[in-house]
Amino acid sequence: MEKQFYTFKADTLQGKEIGMDLYRGKTVLIVNTASKCGFTPQLTGLEKLYNKYKDKGLVILGFPCNQFANQEPGDDKSISEGCVINYGVTFQMFSKINVNGDNAHPLFVYLKSRLSGLFGKRVKWNFTKFLIDSNGNPIKRFSPTAKPEVIDRYLVTKIFTDK
Repeated sequence: MEKQFYTFKADTLQGKEIGMDLYRGKTVLIVNTASKCGFTPQLTGLEKLYNKYKDKGLVILGFPCNQFANQEPGDDKSISEGCVINYGVTFQMFSKINVNGDNAHPLFVYLKSRLSGLFGKRVKWNFTKFLIDSNGNPIKRFSPTAKPEVIDRYLVTKIFTDK
């Protein structure tokens, strides 16, 4: 039987294991992040997106990754401090993981298998984003260059439409 989104678990930057089932009924945006990437300023936009829609059920989950040009060399403490001090991040950040290769986190193996991108079942670069609907179904993949404003337009027209 194929795994479902809600069966995965990951460790937070504080070392606490969280099951994705905690986000049942929520719209979830998963992002692989890096603090020394040209796309890192997207953290500010992602935080704005989170604040705009969190009362409507949006959750953003950040997963730091050091697989692309060594752009996340820090440990959990420095990642946490950098996200908060430099970008005011209040959404949930997790411990550093791999998103590609033999040691890829199972959640990313699952997401890539459900939503392949330009390079097939690989994450191309930092700030690839995966959108999960409120039923736990991966529904959309956004490229690293897709700014939070693009995601905002998608959320307004496809997810949080006033019906």
